[in-house]
Amino acid sequence: MRRREVITLIGGAAAWPFAARAQRPAMPVIGYLSTLSPDTNAPRLQAFERGLKEFGFVENQNVAIEYRFVQGQYDRLPAMAEELLRHRVAVIVAVGGEQSALAAKAATATIPIVFVMGSDPVKAGLVAGYNRPGGNATGINILTDMLEAKRLGLLHELVPQTAIGFLCNPRFASAESQLRDVQEAARALGVAIRVLPASSEREIDAAFETAARESIRALTVGADPFLTLNRDKIIALAARAVLPTMYEFREHTAAGGLMSYGIDVADMYRHVGAYVGRILKGEKPADLPVVQPTKFEFIINLKTAKALGIEIPARLLSIADEVIE
Repeated sequence: MRRREVITLIGGAAAWPFAARAQRPAMPVIGYLSTLSPDTNAPRLQAFERGLKEFGFVENQNVAIEYRFVQGQYDRLPAMAEELLRHRVAVIVAVGGEQSALAAKAATATIPIVFVMGSDPVKAGLVAGYNRPGGNATGINILTDMLEAKRLGLLHELVPQTAIGFLCNPRFASAESQLRDVQEAARALGVAIRVLPASSEREIDAAFETAARESIRALTVGADPFLTLNRDKIIALAARAVLPTMYEFREHTAAGGLMSYGIDVADMYRHVGAYVGRILKGEKPADLPVVQPTKFEFIINLKTAKALGIEIPARLLSIADEVIE
């Protein structure tokens, strides 16, 4: 055999593995659009990854994820959604409220979207119905906006005959409906409610100054990603002001907040991961019903109660799903 033929055969054999690798299909890419920060989102992302794994998908093994966190700056969502499209994503996960889902929906009418939001996706125009979404979007309505009245009622039971402040972010899409529900519940309970708007860290400080000046003796915090991002700050200010405060998720009471009433966030994000896995395996968002939680958690932090000098009524302790001591 001629030397040139030998070199050609060796060269061709050496190239086979490279050619095989080049022919492997590229991993599907998931676009993850969140209104939170990477740190605040971490426990939820772990739950999301568990859901993905249930359907055989593991990041960096057979699926890639492009993350975009706007950290409470809602006006950045449209640009981040468009940026994800440039990465040729197979699915967009839009979490952290209605604005995230609407930004994804405005960016694409064809790429599947799985959302997590606390308001009604039908009213928002994201889906045609709960059982048959009908378009390129489906997901979970975690009902946080609808639970504001329940939170106020539980807080009122703890501190009756007390003026209560409602800390909310007017820049959040659901702020108006949240406020309406709280005010209606306050009228029904005969409670004086004081609205404390806050769209920046400075305004959060100002809200607590107003609460002290106007002798507000308890506080309920609106369901809003920006306020969740500032969870530790709000908990610290509430402790300093000796202000009993109600929050939306267990993670707030675990971090030192007094009470929370809401859904099991981790379970919902696991469900989102499972929906994405099903879509990557060929199912269509139009055929996947919008999910609503059926289990709600009332959590009390007794250590915080003692620090505030508050005795939790026996009835509230009896109906609590968990008491942190």
